[in-house]
Amino acid sequence: MLLAEKLNMNKQVVSRQRVIDHGEVYTSKREVNVMLDFVKQETERIESRFLEPACGTGNFLIEILRRKLNIVARRYKKNQIEFERYAVLAVSSIYGIDILEDNIEACRIRLFDLFEAGYKKLYKQNIKEECLASIKYILSCNIILGDALTLTTVDSNHEPIVFSEWSPVNGNMIKRRDFTFENLLKAEQSKSPGNLFEDMYDSDPAFLPKPVKEYPLVHFLRISDAE
Repeated sequence: MLLAEKLNMNKQVVSRQRVIDHGEVYTSKREVNVMLDFVKQETERIESRFLEPACGTGNFLIEILRRKLNIVARRYKKNQIEFERYAVLAVSSIYGIDILEDNIEACRIRLFDLFEAGYKKLYKQNIKEECLASIKYILSCNIILGDALTLTTVDSNHEPIVFSEWSPVNGNMIKRRDFTFENLLKAEQSKSPGNLFEDMYDSDPAFLPKPVKEYPLVHFLRISDAE
């Protein structure tokens, strides 16, 4: 199937077989926005993190990101570097898991294209390739081919799902820390510092998830160079 066909927002079923095999039915844009309006304040908070454990091609995530980027543009469009910094923060707050590789590919493309279109509209010939590279790299880390039930990737290795936390430090710097999804869930709804999804869970200091890897501070426009 052509990727462009999969990106049709109005199409709720790709094929009958995929419904049978994976229970795959996409939520329409109208239904997505009705549900997101119940948490409207959070969807418009730039740093508020969202995880979609069965993200499909990103129908929920793209509407969340659209709302966040609208806020970024409204506040910071007159200052390009500030727009870029907060746009990177907005994208870094979006997380998704899906068991189908073509869905993951489509989701990443849609989220990237949404950012790129708005970025080019605002700054035309002044866009920075390193900003686009940072956005693309973050999406490659945050939108994951995996199984949210087993908490593992769906490749031959079945490694634990790992999410990256991207925290702004001292203005233009970013601190990245990696956590296993399993370890985050073991936090038992912890809202303590150190939890990648602290604003999704209630407080419980009994368990603090520990990062499996930490990275040196890096400028937000150099994220893709920091491996």
